[in-house]
Amino acid sequence: MIPSVNPSGSDTRGLLYYLYETGKYEDHTDPHLVASFDGMSPDPGRDPNATLTDLQRLLDQPVMALARHARPAKHVWHTSVRADPGDRTLTDEEWAGIARRIVAATGIDPGEGQSGCRWAAVRHADDHIHIVATLVTEDGHRPDDFRSGARAQAEARLIEKELGLHQVAPGDGTAAKRPTSAERHKAKRQGRERTAREELRETVRRAVAGARGDAEFFDRLAAAGLLIRKRAAPSGDLLGYKVALPDDLNRDGEPVFYPGARLAPDLSLPRIRERWSAGSQDAPAPARQEAVRTGPGRPAAARRATSSAVWQAVLIFEHGGDAVAAAHIAAAGEVLDALAKTSAAHTRRELHAAATAFERASRSHIRAVRGHDRALRQAARDLVQGGPALGRGEDGATTAMAIDMLVFLITAAARWHARKGHAQQAEAATRAAEHLRAAYQAAAAQPLGVLHQRGRRLSRPMLQRQTVLLREALPELAEQILTEPGWYALAATVAEVEAAGHDPAALLSEGAARRELGTANSVSDVLVWRMRRAADLPADASQLPETSTTTTRSTKRGTTTRSSAPGKRRSGADAARPSR
Repeated sequence: MIPSVNPSGSDTRGLLYYLYETGKYEDHTDPHLVASFDGMSPDPGRDPNATLTDLQRLLDQPVMALARHARPAKHVWHTSVRADPGDRTLTDEEWAGIARRIVAATGIDPGEGQSGCRWAAVRHADDHIHIVATLVTEDGHRPDDFRSGARAQAEARLIEKELGLHQVAPGDGTAAKRPTSAERHKAKRQGRERTAREELRETVRRAVAGARGDAEFFDRLAAAGLLIRKRAAPSGDLLGYKVALPDDLNRDGEPVFYPGARLAPDLSLPRIRERWSAGSQDAPAPARQEAVRTGPGRPAAARRATSSAVWQAVLIFEHGGDAVAAAHIAAAGEVLDALAKTSAAHTRRELHAAATAFERASRSHIRAVRGHDRALRQAARDLVQGGPALGRGEDGATTAMAIDMLVFLITAAARWHARKGHAQQAEAATRAAEHLRAAYQAAAAQPLGVLHQRGRRLSRPMLQRQTVLLREALPELAEQILTEPGWYALAATVAEVEAAGHDPAALLSEGAARRELGTANSVSDVLVWRMRRAADLPADASQLPETSTTTTRSTKRGTTTRSSAPGKRRSGADAARPSR
């Protein structure tokens, strides 16, 4: 249950008109009072003799009783209280009880002999009510409504438990501002799936991902088609910015601009600038990352570099301080945004959902120390500059590799938030990890299918030798791995690692030594990508010739021969599905 306290207003009748209006809004059906300060207020929705003016005058009476100079300029208090989509439909009596508890908890009408404000609760849809109050008590004083939003949230958590409703994780004031009812209705009228505020927040977030300075950030906003207004000091120094969608207009036909800080707390210009502070703006790029940006196969190279950066970042959650971990979590959000922006069609939806969910997990009251997150921010930059990836070949396989690594980083972030008591952030990171697992299934099916078929064609002596090697290198995990569908893909990878001159036992041990393996559905899948990354093998094994340890069977002669020539690929129908 979500109470949303809106900024105070000055037009009681205008707000009542919106609440009782049925012609413009699809969810405004049968508007009527469910409760009021005296239980006898006129109801323009059900009483044909009552008018909006009658209700407005009754609510405003204590305000109008004051001398004109003593009346508050903003005297209208308004909150909506919305049930979770999965909750049962509450009765009018239940909503009335909820309204009375909310106005008491927020100080609007505290009860127990204390003077309160006049208020009315209007229900015009099944899943929510609106409470309107005027901010002068019956004895002419201002109510004690300090932090009424936080107090309403705390009471809502108690109501959820008592009524058996979905229990929302308690907030901490770091969440992005929710769209208002007016913004949601406007989006419906315009045929938008999301409000302008939500579209702008996502666009700005993606523009930040991997950016190195003001100029690049604003160039990205302009390239995305946003209208931009910059706020400068008399000295010419840039202080802030506002953005708008070109087709989101107010009643005067002018674009509706939103300051960055009103989109999300970390999207103000000062907070954004913290990301490219600490020398990251002018830091020289390593030679390998320079190759990522200038060499061939840029999308695949960017994804491989991302895998390496994420691999190292997971360790921070064990050995780094809280401020450093917070920086890595925020930078992980940039990586997700960049990956979603450049992903192929078959993974785009889930990656987009993961990035959107993780946005809530990227902020907490623990202030990030920037600079240590440089590798992840560079990875986000490489992804953006590498451009869109194909869904097949090395692009598709390295996408699976990067997602596999990201699952562990996001899971580690969820656990870190849970340890810190950040309930909403932990829940958001967990949701993001689930979307990543779904994206992994789509990205990994083809490359793991190729490896599975190669593993099935390995000679029996080779498979037996690799089984012994696995049991010696990973005695605690070997039996589990041998029963997984991904074992054949891992066996093929071990063969390639050995053919490339690496020590497969050492790489198996190194890959399993990293934390978070317990969260994997398929340990063999994880080890495939970790070994291929460590040995610098192509993620797409179809680029490689078959090793000399494979066998091919002649259906004509019924004989088995050894061959070093590339084998004929089987249909992916019988290949093992990834089980990330």
